[in-house]
Amino acid sequence: QAQLVESGGGLVQAGGSLRLSCAASGLTFGSYAMAWYRQAPGKEREFVASINWSGSMTSYAESVKGRFTISRDNVKNTMYLQMNSLKSEDTAVYYCNKGHDWGQGTQVTVSS
Repeated sequence: QAQLVESGGGLVQAGGSLRLSCAASGLTFGSYAMAWYRQAPGKEREFVASINWSGSMTSYAESVKGRFTISRDNVKNTMYLQMNSLKSEDTAVYYCNKGHDWGQGTQVTVSS
């Protein structure tokens, strides 16, 4: 069974940066596309970004395009989300995803 563990969340001021990590185990990490989702209080979980198995193709939600960068290291079995120019509306729990598998989430709070 796949295990996905997020880390790197925290409290940051608006305009700041954070890098999230998702460490994967129990799967052939380099064979799968991966994604980041987020869920703000009182809102539905929403797509943030995705990356194909090799890292050659990425996709972003319009709300984060140009500010966030998704990447992966298939040797370290880890996916990343570099978040720059953070806004208060980026405050949410961020989740790592592979198909039906989800991590426990990491809280990102952006203060204005």
